[in-house]
Amino acid sequence: MSWIAVGLKKDVPPGIVIPSRLADTELAVWCAPSGSYHAWSDRCPHRGMRLSHGFVRGNTLACIYHGWQYNEAGSCDYIPAHPKLTPPDTICVPTYSCTEAGGVIWVSLEATDQPLPELGGRVPVRSVPIALSAENVAAHFGAGSAPTVAVVSDHDTVLALQPCTDTLTMAHVLASPDADPKAVSRWVEDLRATLEGVPA
Repeated sequence: MSWIAVGLKKDVPPGIVIPSRLADTELAVWCAPSGSYHAWSDRCPHRGMRLSHGFVRGNTLACIYHGWQYNEAGSCDYIPAHPKLTPPDTICVPTYSCTEAGGVIWVSLEATDQPLPELGGRVPVRSVPIALSAENVAAHFGAGSAPTVAVVSDHDTVLALQPCTDTLTMAHVLASPDADPKAVSRWVEDLRATLEGVPA
């Protein structure tokens, strides 16, 4: 798997953590105050609580259950119940490659040397769930398994597809900087209805 969009920068500002998903992998995606983005397994190694329910404290992500704090490398560096203890290096969260470019947050679940998808100067508008697999969404446009799909529209649109499940895709919508965001939003709602087979 190469780089896949998991969110838009405007929806995950510094200090925020959100849940996300790539196929079978549940993610906690968060942004440190420095502006660096991180994608981790969405489970605290301590008791299995979802880290996406936690909170960003400085450059750490803290679990909401017992407050264990994990640094940007995913290692536990503070346990509130034992403040003088230096946690062992074995207490760590699985982490994945994550970066932000073009206003989109990109994740790769495996090491990759592939370049990020080209967005052609388009800017993020919104994200929308589509009750269809990413493969079927891409196939609708004849795009195969590409992580981004250029769509012929009045708005010079690109969909960055995030495969969540066999029946759910998040489409992160980008359009020409000159496009009216409201018009793009209406267009993508019509597109979703078409793809899902919902009568207009």
